[in-house]
Amino acid sequence: MEGIEKITAKIAQDAQAEIARLTAETGEKIKTIQAEAEAQARKEAAEIEAKGRAAADERLERLSSAAQMERRKLELGAKQEVLSEAFDLALEKLCTLPEQEYIALLTRLVLEASSTGREQLIFSQKDRNTVGKQVVIAANDALVKERSPSLPEEVAKSKVGAFVDKLVHNTTAIVTGTGMLTLAEETRDIKGGFIMVDGDVEINCAFDTLVRLQREQMEKKVADALFQS
Repeated sequence: MEGIEKITAKIAQDAQAEIARLTAETGEKIKTIQAEAEAQARKEAAEIEAKGRAAADERLERLSSAAQMERRKLELGAKQEVLSEAFDLALEKLCTLPEQEYIALLTRLVLEASSTGREQLIFSQKDRNTVGKQVVIAANDALVKERSPSLPEEVAKSKVGAFVDKLVHNTTAIVTGTGMLTLAEETRDIKGGFIMVDGDVEINCAFDTLVRLQREQMEKKVADALFQS
């Protein structure tokens, strides 16, 4: 019996030793697995953080770019509004010139636009009633003076000279066919200026059209003057 007990005791002792060894190995493996898991977790956490930071930076950059574009858009809109106001003011000033200055300006424009001296002038209803005839007379007179001979000063100053001068002017107009501008019965819905008609051809000298055309040509210069830093 004693031999069996010794053998049993030896087996139990060896089993305990094996269990201890396996337990130790298992503990080491568990530690290794835990360490690797923790390292992997930290790595993945760092990657997620980096991706999140990159995504945040990218979104911030997009938002900043959008904000810059919106700022430029608002600035451009504000500048365009100021430019429009500047050209609107120019149009208003043209349309509200003192009467004699207004007539002189219209006369000069008629002379520049006329090619035959036989065109019709169409005004707004207001301008036709107030300055239309005066512009036609002044422009016709200027056109005829370009073609008619000048009388000596001492003759022109006399009553006879004035009559002769008028006769010369009228004759010149008939002979040359110029200085025969007429005031049209028709009127147009324009703020100022006139429409010159010669048959089927129309020359638009309305102030709003002239200002718009000038704006297309001068907008950059005006913008530089208004917004120079």
